[in-house]
Amino acid sequence: MVSKKITVIGAGNVGATCANILATRNIVSEIVLLDVKKDLAEGKAIDIMQSATLLGINTHVKGVTDDYFATENSDVVIITSGIPRKPGMTREELLGVNKEIVVSVLERIFKHSPKTILIIISNPMDAMCFLANCAFKVLRNRVIGLGGVLDSARFKYYLSEALQVNAHDIEATVIGGHGDTTMVPLVSRATYKGTPVTELLPKEKLDEVVAATKIGGATLTGLLGISAWYAPGAAAAMMVECIVNDTKTILPCSVMLDGEYDQYAVSIGVPVVLGVKGWEKIVQLTLSKEEEREFELSVRATERVNRILSGQKVY
Repeated sequence: MVSKKITVIGAGNVGATCANILATRNIVSEIVLLDVKKDLAEGKAIDIMQSATLLGINTHVKGVTDDYFATENSDVVIITSGIPRKPGMTREELLGVNKEIVVSVLERIFKHSPKTILIIISNPMDAMCFLANCAFKVLRNRVIGLGGVLDSARFKYYLSEALQVNAHDIEATVIGGHGDTTMVPLVSRATYKGTPVTELLPKEKLDEVVAATKIGGATLTGLLGISAWYAPGAAAAMMVECIVNDTKTILPCSVMLDGEYDQYAVSIGVPVVLGVKGWEKIVQLTLSKEEEREFELSVRATERVNRILSGQKVY
């Protein structure tokens, strides 16, 4: 365990799951769980702490209601605030209401933890990362969107189902926007125990896997009646572990580009090295011609959402 303080904004399904995973893995010394709903975060924090002797938890978890003083000097802040998707909704349809929520949260977070590293989960996630960078003039290495980590986990799952193998033996990456039509699963780079999946599955089956990956979130929203939470919470906890332990792990995350991949002033998913300073390096991949085209389309679609933010005079 490292002596680090983590704040999770939003004690709903995703935030509480993330806090619980961080606690059970004893990654950090202190977790603050904050929510605007009275007593919700307090109750979930107590519930987690009452499992301490059962699960060997040494992390201290504290719940607070809208008390940003309790978050002071957080090393990492995870933002899950906002309304979740409901069946039939796109992530982009959440833009207006979640924008207002995230701006309010960021203002108070930076007041108490000006040097914190942000992990943003709130949707539309790429736009919220763009907002944080532009509206608050944050060093770009300290704003990290979750999307690609989660989307890649879903890609690996669907590949493992198609191959009938353990997902742990699959390497696969999703780049681009965190949206049903904007993510780019990199089939050309996906492998099972070092063997390209293109040698193991026919194109028709790979096309099915890609399609399932792209609507992975919508599929779960349809089944559950609300956005998924186990995998998003686990993805955020994994990112925290990479940062606080300075592991230099390469993960696909939404970050602000400044010439990388020949793109500027857009936050979108690309592989980055995660460490104690946030994202420390952007990894330039060689893409197939089709993947280059899809990534370019993803960037353009993401920029259109960003222009809506600009038109709303958020910053």
